[in-house]
Amino acid sequence: MHIPSAPTAEQAVLTFDQALARSGRSEDYDRERWLYVPDFYADYRYILGTRGARPLICIGINPSTAAPGALDPTLKSVERIALQNGYDSFIMFNVYAQRATRPQDMEREMNPLLHRENMAAFAWVLAHAGPDPAVWAAWGNIIETRPYLKTCLLDMIDVGRRYGAAWYTAGPRSRRGHPHHPLYLKKDSPLDRFDAAAYCETCL
Repeated sequence: MHIPSAPTAEQAVLTFDQALARSGRSEDYDRERWLYVPDFYADYRYILGTRGARPLICIGINPSTAAPGALDPTLKSVERIALQNGYDSFIMFNVYAQRATRPQDMEREMNPLLHRENMAAFAWVLAHAGPDPAVWAAWGNIIETRPYLKTCLLDMIDVGRRYGAAWYTAGPRSRRGHPHHPLYLKKDSPLDRFDAAAYCETCL
Protein backbone atom coordinates (compact mmCIF):
# COMPACT_ATOMS: atom_id res chain seq x y z
CA MET A 1 0.00 0.00 0.00
CA HIS A 2 1.29 3.45 -0.91
CA ILE A 3 -0.38 6.61 0.36
CA PRO A 4 1.24 9.85 -0.88
CA SER A 5 3.10 11.65 1.87
CA ALA A 6 2.17 15.12 0.55
CA PRO A 7 1.01 16.80 -2.68
CA THR A 8 3.76 16.51 -5.28
CA ALA A 9 3.84 20.31 -5.65
CA GLU A 10 5.20 20.42 -2.09
CA GLN A 11 7.97 17.92 -2.82
CA ALA A 12 11.35 18.09 -4.54
CA VAL A 13 10.41 16.30 -7.76
CA LEU A 14 13.19 15.53 -10.23
CA THR A 15 12.57 16.47 -13.83
CA PHE A 16 12.55 13.53 -16.19
CA ASP A 17 15.96 14.47 -17.59
CA GLN A 18 17.41 14.69 -14.09
CA ALA A 19 15.90 11.35 -13.10
CA LEU A 20 17.04 9.69 -16.32
CA ALA A 21 20.59 11.00 -15.95
CA ARG A 22 20.99 9.40 -12.55
CA SER A 23 19.03 6.24 -13.39
CA GLY A 24 21.06 3.08 -12.92
CA ARG A 25 23.04 4.28 -9.92
CA SER A 26 21.00 2.16 -7.57
CA GLU A 27 22.49 -1.25 -6.81
CA ASP A 28 19.11 -2.75 -5.94
CA TYR A 29 18.16 -4.00 -9.41
CA ASP A 30 19.59 -5.42 -12.65
CA ARG A 31 20.24 -2.34 -14.80
CA GLU A 32 20.80 -4.51 -17.89
CA ARG A 33 17.24 -5.81 -17.66
CA TRP A 34 15.18 -3.02 -16.11
CA LEU A 35 14.20 0.55 -16.96
CA TYR A 36 13.33 2.40 -13.76
CA VAL A 37 13.04 6.20 -13.66
CA PRO A 38 13.60 7.55 -11.11
CA ASP A 39 15.65 4.63 -9.82
CA PHE A 40 14.52 4.99 -6.21
CA TYR A 41 11.19 4.63 -4.46
CA ALA A 42 9.33 7.95 -4.26
CA ASP A 43 5.86 9.47 -4.39
CA TYR A 44 6.11 9.52 -8.19
CA ARG A 45 7.42 7.28 -10.97
CA TYR A 46 7.90 8.00 -14.65
CA ILE A 47 8.92 4.61 -16.09
CA LEU A 48 9.07 0.98 -15.00
CA GLY A 49 9.72 -1.79 -17.49
CA THR A 50 12.10 -4.19 -19.13
CA ARG A 51 14.60 -3.46 -21.87
CA GLY A 52 13.99 -4.79 -25.36
CA ALA A 53 13.86 -3.95 -29.06
CA ARG A 54 10.06 -4.19 -29.33
CA PRO A 55 8.29 -3.13 -26.13
CA LEU A 56 4.58 -2.95 -25.45
CA ILE A 57 3.90 0.35 -23.69
CA CYS A 58 1.07 -0.13 -21.22
CA ILE A 59 -0.80 2.96 -19.99
CA GLY A 60 -2.40 2.87 -16.58
CA ILE A 61 -3.61 5.81 -14.50
CA ASN A 62 -0.97 6.15 -11.80
CA PRO A 63 1.88 4.08 -10.34
CA SER A 64 1.50 1.94 -7.25
CA THR A 65 4.13 -0.03 -5.32
CA ALA A 66 5.78 -2.03 -8.12
CA ALA A 67 9.55 -1.83 -8.59
CA PRO A 68 12.16 -3.86 -10.51
CA GLY A 69 12.06 -7.48 -9.39
CA ALA A 70 9.00 -6.78 -7.23
CA LEU A 71 6.10 -6.57 -9.67
CA ASP A 72 2.58 -6.30 -8.31
CA PRO A 73 -0.25 -8.44 -9.79
CA THR A 74 -1.13 -5.75 -12.34
CA LEU A 75 2.44 -5.53 -13.65
CA LYS A 76 2.74 -9.33 -13.78
CA SER A 77 -0.35 -9.35 -15.99
CA VAL A 78 1.11 -6.59 -18.17
CA GLU A 79 4.30 -8.57 -18.70
CA ARG A 80 2.36 -11.74 -19.53
CA ILE A 81 0.08 -10.02 -22.07
CA ALA A 82 3.07 -8.32 -23.72
CA LEU A 83 4.95 -11.57 -24.20
CA GLN A 84 1.86 -13.46 -25.37
CA ASN A 85 1.22 -10.81 -28.04
CA GLY A 86 4.71 -11.09 -29.50
CA TYR A 87 6.54 -8.23 -27.75
CA ASP A 88 9.94 -8.83 -26.21
CA SER A 89 9.51 -6.41 -23.32
CA PHE A 90 7.05 -4.10 -21.61
CA ILE A 91 7.06 -0.56 -20.29
CA MET A 92 4.55 0.51 -17.67
CA PHE A 93 3.60 4.11 -18.09
CA ASN A 94 0.82 6.16 -16.54
CA VAL A 95 -1.48 9.03 -17.41
CA TYR A 96 -0.32 10.73 -14.21
CA ALA A 97 2.96 9.99 -12.42
CA GLN A 98 1.94 10.30 -8.77
CA ARG A 99 2.27 7.00 -6.90
CA ALA A 100 -0.86 5.92 -4.99
CA THR A 101 -2.24 2.43 -4.46
CA ARG A 102 -5.80 3.68 -4.08
CA PRO A 103 -6.94 6.05 -6.84
CA GLN A 104 -8.92 8.07 -4.31
CA ASP A 105 -5.60 9.04 -2.68
CA MET A 106 -4.42 10.85 -5.80
CA GLU A 107 -4.01 14.58 -5.40
CA ARG A 108 -7.10 16.67 -6.11
CA GLU A 109 -5.31 19.12 -8.37
CA MET A 110 -2.87 18.32 -11.15
CA ASN A 111 0.72 19.38 -10.55
CA PRO A 112 1.67 21.06 -13.87
CA LEU A 113 5.37 20.34 -13.38
CA LEU A 114 4.80 16.64 -12.74
CA HIS A 115 2.50 16.41 -15.75
CA ARG A 116 4.97 18.22 -18.01
CA GLU A 117 7.80 15.92 -16.98
CA ASN A 118 5.58 12.86 -17.40
CA MET A 119 4.92 13.94 -20.99
CA ALA A 120 8.67 14.35 -21.52
CA ALA A 121 9.11 10.81 -20.26
CA PHE A 122 6.38 9.55 -22.61
CA ALA A 123 8.08 11.22 -25.58
CA TRP A 124 11.38 9.59 -24.60
CA VAL A 125 9.75 6.16 -24.35
CA LEU A 126 8.11 6.51 -27.76
CA ALA A 127 11.33 7.76 -29.35
CA HIS A 128 13.19 4.67 -28.10
CA ALA A 129 10.49 2.07 -28.81
CA GLY A 130 11.20 1.62 -32.52
CA PRO A 131 8.94 2.46 -35.48
CA ASP A 132 5.17 2.59 -34.89
CA PRO A 133 5.41 2.17 -31.11
CA ALA A 134 2.60 0.07 -29.63
CA VAL A 135 0.64 1.77 -26.84
CA TRP A 136 -1.85 -0.30 -24.84
CA ALA A 137 -4.70 1.67 -23.22
CA ALA A 138 -5.35 -0.18 -19.95
CA TRP A 139 -6.68 2.26 -17.36
CA GLY A 140 -10.19 0.95 -16.75
CA ASN A 141 -12.86 3.05 -15.02
CA ILE A 142 -10.15 4.58 -12.83
CA ILE A 143 -9.79 7.40 -15.34
CA GLU A 144 -12.98 8.89 -13.88
CA THR A 145 -11.24 9.39 -10.52
CA ARG A 146 -10.00 12.91 -11.23
CA PRO A 147 -11.21 15.44 -13.87
CA TYR A 148 -7.65 16.42 -14.80
CA LEU A 149 -6.88 12.92 -16.08
CA LYS A 150 -8.68 13.65 -19.34
CA THR A 151 -6.41 16.66 -19.92
CA CYS A 152 -3.38 14.47 -19.24
CA LEU A 153 -4.60 11.80 -21.64
CA LEU A 154 -5.32 14.31 -24.42
CA ASP A 155 -1.75 15.58 -24.10
CA MET A 156 -0.48 11.99 -24.29
CA ILE A 157 -2.43 11.42 -27.49
CA ASP A 158 -0.84 14.54 -29.00
CA VAL A 159 2.63 13.30 -28.05
CA GLY A 160 1.78 9.90 -29.50
CA ARG A 161 0.82 11.44 -32.85
CA ARG A 162 4.28 12.97 -33.19
CA TYR A 163 5.86 9.53 -32.89
CA GLY A 164 3.35 7.51 -34.92
CA ALA A 165 2.03 5.61 -31.91
CA ALA A 166 -0.48 2.83 -32.57
CA TRP A 167 -3.02 2.45 -29.77
CA TYR A 168 -4.52 -0.87 -28.65
CA THR A 169 -6.85 -2.33 -26.03
CA ALA A 170 -7.18 -5.87 -24.68
CA GLY A 171 -10.44 -7.52 -23.71
CA PRO A 172 -13.92 -5.98 -23.74
CA ARG A 173 -14.57 -2.36 -22.80
CA SER A 174 -16.31 -1.55 -19.55
CA ARG A 175 -20.00 -0.61 -19.53
CA ARG A 176 -18.87 3.03 -19.51
CA GLY A 177 -16.72 2.44 -22.58
CA HIS A 178 -13.33 2.48 -20.86
CA PRO A 179 -10.44 0.15 -21.81
CA HIS A 180 -10.04 -2.98 -19.73
CA HIS A 181 -7.65 -2.97 -16.77
CA PRO A 182 -4.84 -5.60 -17.07
CA LEU A 183 -5.54 -7.22 -13.72
CA TYR A 184 -8.81 -8.77 -14.84
CA LEU A 185 -7.89 -9.96 -18.33
CA LYS A 186 -7.90 -13.55 -19.53
CA LYS A 187 -4.44 -15.03 -19.94
CA ASP A 188 -4.69 -15.22 -23.73
CA SER A 189 -6.17 -11.75 -24.38
CA PRO A 190 -5.22 -10.41 -27.85
CA LEU A 191 -4.70 -6.73 -28.58
CA ASP A 192 -7.16 -4.78 -30.77
CA ARG A 193 -6.67 -1.37 -32.39
CA PHE A 194 -8.07 1.57 -30.44
CA ASP A 195 -8.99 5.08 -31.54
CA ALA A 196 -7.85 7.01 -28.49
CA ALA A 197 -8.96 10.41 -29.78
CA ALA A 198 -12.49 9.23 -30.55
CA TYR A 199 -12.65 7.59 -27.12
CA CYS A 200 -11.84 10.90 -25.43
CA GLU A 201 -14.64 12.62 -27.32
CA THR A 202 -17.32 10.00 -26.61
CA CYS A 203 -16.43 8.48 -23.23
CA LEU A 204 -14.73 11.25 -21.22
